[in-house]
Amino acid sequence: MMPASDAWALLDQAEMICSPEEIHGVLERLAKEITAGLGDQYPVVLSVMGGAVVFTGQLLPMLRFPLDFDYLHASRYGENLAGKELCWKALPKQDVKGRAVLVLDDILDEGYTLAAIRDKLLEMGAASFHCAVFSDKEIGREKPIRADYVGVRLPNRYVFGFGMDAKGAWRNLPAVYAMKD
Repeated sequence: MMPASDAWALLDQAEMICSPEEIHGVLERLAKEITAGLGDQYPVVLSVMGGAVVFTGQLLPMLRFPLDFDYLHASRYGENLAGKELCWKALPKQDVKGRAVLVLDDILDEGYTLAAIRDKLLEMGAASFHCAVFSDKEIGREKPIRADYVGVRLPNRYVFGFGMDAKGAWRNLPAVYAMKD
């Protein structure tokens, strides 16, 4: 945990790259796309903790179809700025066997975590895997997975806010910010 003064300094030096108003429009669009694609399948929707909690909490009420909800927790970052080995903290309690599964995540960065989540859910018997990410970072190289539904494309910078953290802080911001290069 960084001191509060450091967290404030980080925010003061950051650039807003996606406003709350833009985010609301993105969520409305994603909800329509997901409803059109999965609305007739009664899927299991899984939120990836902890980053996707803000995205999930605002998107779920906009989905206009029956669904079962659960979460999972797998992380490569913790409070670090770069990924490490994948750590499984919680698998879903909801049975995914034979079900369409929609995973909600905050960001598709390098894609290794989401690809491992896909592989694990299919191994657990999911009939199909779908994923929606609030943001897809343009890293300039191929990723091991592509999201079915993408909210915004972000530059290859360290971003935070709207569920994404900066050294553990600022998940609660209503906008997305990027650290200065």
